[in-house]
Amino acid sequence: MSIRVLVADDHGVVRQGLRMFLGSDPELEIVGEAPDGAVAVRLARQLRPDVILMDLLMPVMDGVSAIAAIRRELPDTEVVALTSVLEDAAVLDAMRAGAIGYLLKDTEAHELRRAIKAAAAGQVQLSPQAAARLLREVRTPEKSEDPLTGRETEVLRLLALGKSNKEISQDLHIAEQTVKTHVSHILDKLGVPSRTQAALFAIRTGLVSPP
Repeated sequence: MSIRVLVADDHGVVRQGLRMFLGSDPELEIVGEAPDGAVAVRLARQLRPDVILMDLLMPVMDGVSAIAAIRRELPDTEVVALTSVLEDAAVLDAMRAGAIGYLLKDTEAHELRRAIKAAAAGQVQLSPQAAARLLREVRTPEKSEDPLTGRETEVLRLLALGKSNKEISQDLHIAEQTVKTHVSHILDKLGVPSRTQAALFAIRTGLVSPP
């Protein structure tokens, strides 16, 4: 079954280019295009895509606001921020809003296709430049009064290594739904909204090595 992708970008030529080289992959299906964040939210509700490629700087509603709205309403839809601006503070806001990844627009086509598939499987996707920046900028969450259990720590370590829910379930010999429950508990305990920030926490605290 193909991965259903929604593309949100205010530049028509970018949307056309993405449709062209993503559409050549039989595992990916472009189900819609949005020229701004408000349309992206509306189409996400209608189409229920697996992954949304979201530009951050758009008219009407910016990408960060759209990510937050979509993640609140559609937790099964993953959003990857795709932008040309690395230094913009909106990058950090995108992670806090719940994006599973952040990629630069100069990402090679084959890398973007791979990243979309990985995001659909629940894997955090960060460009090396973004990972380095986020590690500097994102604060480690305050110590929780409810510490992670041993199993949750194992799940967090594998999540931070880029493993999908399915891979984590295979590694730990537990059901995939159990992995999702553990991830939900981890996010609650750490006080972070996304897998990306949980992964960054794991790196900051030395649970895994930086990419």
